[in-house]
Amino acid sequence: MDKKRVAIIGVTGSVGQEFVHSLHNHPWFEVTQIAASNRSAGKKYMDAIRDPSGIISWDVDGEIPEYIKEMTVKTVDELDVSQLDLVFSAVESEAARDIETKMAADVPVISTSSAYRYEDDVPILIPGINDDHAELLEIQKKNRNWKGWIAPLPNCTTTGLAITLKPLFEKYGAKKVLMTSMQAISGGGKSGVSAMGIMDNIIPYIPKEEEKVKIETRKILGKLKDGKIEDANIRVSCTCTRVPVLDGHTESVFVETTKEIDPMKAKATYEQYNKEISVAGLPSAPEKYYAFHEDPTRPQPRMERSVGGGMTTTIGRVEKEELFDNGLKYILFSHNKKMGSAKGAVLLAEMLYKKDKI
Repeated sequence: MDKKRVAIIGVTGSVGQEFVHSLHNHPWFEVTQIAASNRSAGKKYMDAIRDPSGIISWDVDGEIPEYIKEMTVKTVDELDVSQLDLVFSAVESEAARDIETKMAADVPVISTSSAYRYEDDVPILIPGINDDHAELLEIQKKNRNWKGWIAPLPNCTTTGLAITLKPLFEKYGAKKVLMTSMQAISGGGKSGVSAMGIMDNIIPYIPKEEEKVKIETRKILGKLKDGKIEDANIRVSCTCTRVPVLDGHTESVFVETTKEIDPMKAKATYEQYNKEISVAGLPSAPEKYYAFHEDPTRPQPRMERSVGGGMTTTIGRVEKEELFDNGLKYILFSHNKKMGSAKGAVLLAEMLYKKDKI
């Protein structure tokens, strides 16, 4: 089949580089145009990612794919949208709003930014979790008179929480959640946390993170009804922290449910979801969407971050929670730079492609 022609905006940054890697030799998508800031525009990609001393700044495991090395970086205004089927946006939120609005007028946009997450006609999609919300994209196009649409990923901290809550919410009526995150340094980007600030330390506050988790979790687990998403009736409280881990977010979760639940029932539920998950067989999907550990020392970031190519969500330390009449506590691990970012966006594109949205 003919591959869909895609562009990456913000291609020189950390997330943009993850897109470059995730789209290498993709069977359905081909990167045909790339864009970044005026500072990088006009340069070959290899020159655009050199730091001032001339050293190539490549933040992704593995070699730089050959296909991208000699491509010329454009400005956003120089992109030829008539020759594109899809845009991946890896732009910081302040600039993302204007850029994504401009692109969506002509072509679908999948974004890692928060710029459009909280609009009523914009779904926050996690492939395999709330695929039915994709129908809101058609309403969005009509509302805004766009040829395309904007589909943002959730905050990377929300991703693991929503993925693990979905089966419990659907089957056991999860109604209250208390979560503490232990988030990797890479989640803050290159300029997020200094080495002196994070070594031998924990930062107990990440600006705006906790509010994002609360709002996004309810929206993702909500129901699409009469052209709108009705937020899930679930109360979420969280504390988001930064810890000296390179990649991967770990979260400690307490869940109160309406129906009786125990660790064995939870395990059976996650195993059933593994068999029925809608994204099974898509090029970027892991063999197992959920990994369930009974070893009390798991999950651990260094041991889990490569599982399923970073696309598997790992659950462990699952125990009955005695503070609630019905409830569990567990630890989850989700890779913020893979499932929670560019590779998750590529998986979303695959799901939307199969739904004929691209």
